[in-house]
Amino acid sequence: MAPAHPVSRLVVRLFNVRPVEAPAVVAGLLMFFSLFTGYFMLRPVRETMGVAGGVDNLQWLFTATFVATLVALPAFGWVASRVSRRHILPWVYGFFVTNLLGFAAAMVWLPGDVWAGRVFYVWLSVFNLLAISLAWSVLADVFVSAEAKRLFALIAGGASLGGLTGPVLGTVLVAPIGHAGLLLLAAGLLAASAVAAGWLHRWRDRHREPDRERAGDGHRERALGGNPLAGIGEVFGSPYLIAIAVFVLLLASVSTFLYFEQARLVAETFPDRTRQTQVFGLIDTVVQALAILTQVFLTGRIAQRLGVGVLLTAVPLVITAGFLWLALAPTFAVFVVVMIARRAGEYALVRPGREMLYTVVPAEQKYKAKNAIDTVVYRGGDALSGWVKSGLDLMASVPALPMVIGAGIAVAWAGVGAGLGRAQKRKETGADGGR
Repeated sequence: MAPAHPVSRLVVRLFNVRPVEAPAVVAGLLMFFSLFTGYFMLRPVRETMGVAGGVDNLQWLFTATFVATLVALPAFGWVASRVSRRHILPWVYGFFVTNLLGFAAAMVWLPGDVWAGRVFYVWLSVFNLLAISLAWSVLADVFVSAEAKRLFALIAGGASLGGLTGPVLGTVLVAPIGHAGLLLLAAGLLAASAVAAGWLHRWRDRHREPDRERAGDGHRERALGGNPLAGIGEVFGSPYLIAIAVFVLLLASVSTFLYFEQARLVAETFPDRTRQTQVFGLIDTVVQALAILTQVFLTGRIAQRLGVGVLLTAVPLVITAGFLWLALAPTFAVFVVVMIARRAGEYALVRPGREMLYTVVPAEQKYKAKNAIDTVVYRGGDALSGWVKSGLDLMASVPALPMVIGAGIAVAWAGVGAGLGRAQKRKETGADGGR
């Protein structure tokens, strides 16, 4: 029944949120806003460090990141096996807060150290996937599928708002407080994100509806159990999760092809490091502005009316056309249009749709299997496609070849996304028999 109060009706109509869900939406927005504000304060610095280390050496940083991810996975699995679901995120985020404090001290004691910069590049690349994946795991644990279709994109708007705020804060504060000060501020924001995640769990405790209890598997105060590498076994034991892993692998390959092209074109067009950081920051700002408008007003309605499959296929098809455009006109202006379309589309459509896929799986898969896919599979795709792209770039006689291959990968990405959309719908309705 529609709420009687005019303000409540306006909220429901504008944002597709029921009044009882408002506290959870606010907590989710704060969780993502705090996390992404801290991350995006530091991201332009990481990108500049990557270019400074040499565009031809990026594949080594990607490989180091993949190796570090392999080390991080069993450590996360150990935590997830031994603490209750509501405590997984605070424990992991608490560890990352101590890491940030350590890096802040290193930047004071070892200013300008090249290896410290490389270690930070790798650490931030592991941190962002693990921390973001875990935040989405909490949402998939708290909301059921029908709620996710309406609310996930809106809550993800907090991430886009943080993506807008972070670069601005970094630009304004880096002079007065320095890089070490930015890391301390990011540590505080990460702690605030953990507090907001706790609010989400408490909201769910107060709204124990039968559908939500079945979706969440109950026993939220118990640890998930199992061994630290159980997530990998869960993936290989489920055709549905294997398909998600393939989707993420193709997504990572497309992203890496464009990332390497970004590094090459920015290095050629803007030799000055300050200008490079400004360009990276400007691209981030435009991407987040477009993403937040789409997330707040369009994504949830698209998911409700057309299904998750549309969210997972629209962007890959657009990127297919973008790769072909780059093959014909490999200029910085064309690249910026394609890169903004890819990243804004991923934040606004692909990522919420991808996370909706996990609302119909058991709790262990929401945390362990999901984390394995979001970290090891993604960074493995980064590392593999990084070496492939570097090899293709050596074929100077066919400069358009990497872009044509990228278009082929994007087509496959769209196909897998369409299949996942159908599989998610079958699981949601129980038509797959629980497989």
